[in-house]
Amino acid sequence: MKTYYNSPIGRLVITGSMNKIMSIAVEETSSDFAGKLPAYMQRCVDELDAYFNDGLECFSVDLKLGQGTLFQQRVWKELLAIPYGRTSTYLKIAEKVSTKKAVRAVGRCVGNNPFSIVAPCHRVIGTDGSLTGFAHGLEAKRLLLELEKSKLYGKQYKLF
Repeated sequence: MKTYYNSPIGRLVITGSMNKIMSIAVEETSSDFAGKLPAYMQRCVDELDAYFNDGLECFSVDLKLGQGTLFQQRVWKELLAIPYGRTSTYLKIAEKVSTKKAVRAVGRCVGNNPFSIVAPCHRVIGTDGSLTGFAHGLEAKRLLLELEKSKLYGKQYKLF
């Protein structure tokens, strides 16, 4: 099952199966679904809408985390633990799931995160505080971080 959500960072394609969300990604080509969504997909759309418009801080949709390696699953679970409006680093995540030597492997897992926005890979930054790679581009990453900061602090917030 597939549905779409128009977000400030582009049109998102949401895929799901067996009552769980399998992926959320920015769509590269356009297509439409013209049917009634299952409840779990509609909840994902509703929660994305609440995130972008009302500052929803925590998603409750069920994610199909078992689709990656055990290491990827541990990294994706760490992404889910990063609080709304806060950031973590690749190094901190590497130290939590393995060792600091795994920092590049963590970077690959973050880059391959199939649950964009819900498992907030945009909240992972470089150790020096710099914005680093994001599958949907650094401008989208900056927009998402600024959106969260502005919802938390009730005003327009600029990172740089």
